[in-house]
Amino acid sequence: MRLLDWSSSAPAENLACDEALLNEVEEGERGEALRFWESPRPFVVLGVSQQIRREARIDACRADGVPILRRCSAGGCVLQGPGCLNFSLILDRSLRSGLDGVRASYCVILGRVREALAELGIEARIVGSSDLAVGDLKFSGNAQKRKRRAMLHHGTLLYGMDGGSMARYLLEPDDRPAYRADRVHETFVAPVSASPEALRDVVARAWQADPAEYAPTPALREAIASLVQSRYDAEAWTWRR
Repeated sequence: MRLLDWSSSAPAENLACDEALLNEVEEGERGEALRFWESPRPFVVLGVSQQIRREARIDACRADGVPILRRCSAGGCVLQGPGCLNFSLILDRSLRSGLDGVRASYCVILGRVREALAELGIEARIVGSSDLAVGDLKFSGNAQKRKRRAMLHHGTLLYGMDGGSMARYLLEPDDRPAYRADRVHETFVAPVSASPEALRDVVARAWQADPAEYAPTPALREAIASLVQSRYDAEAWTWRR
């Protein structure tokens, strides 16, 4: 598995990179990949089917210059930025068992991530449909996009971002897992006690990712630029719902 440890300062490029990597594997151009990234600036990301006015505090985002974007995968609205490490797995389902069903695939993937985090003394558990929590405090949300052959699974690992910053830019969601009950962002989300370097290390080793590749190839950069122009920087995409 390739390891791509690359973050862009442009929010749209970070989202486009995940989809471009997915397309590479789907089209048989390259093998599986694990990517880590962390945005140096905050931005809000909607799930592919969410309604922007039901998820984001639009006025606060505009006042603070926080962009609102839409990703290609399902799942809930999240805040990206410093203190939120992202991992993106692009897997070839023809090579792996247990990934055909959505629920089963979450169990397989998050189970391996949970075991990796245990090396750092983080006693995580899989809760809801796609979360990781310590006790009843969420620190990781996950989402997927699935194609015929390949799938993208990406998730957050909060190590320095808390629910207070999320509350500034995100509305309280209507769709809540049962374990959340009526808790607001500030009392539902909490970071884990681990450095981003340690988190990268244990997750990369869990997936036996090759540390030789740390930058996008020219072909990948071209695909990222094309997706940014056609989708991720396009208001018609972000504001379509």
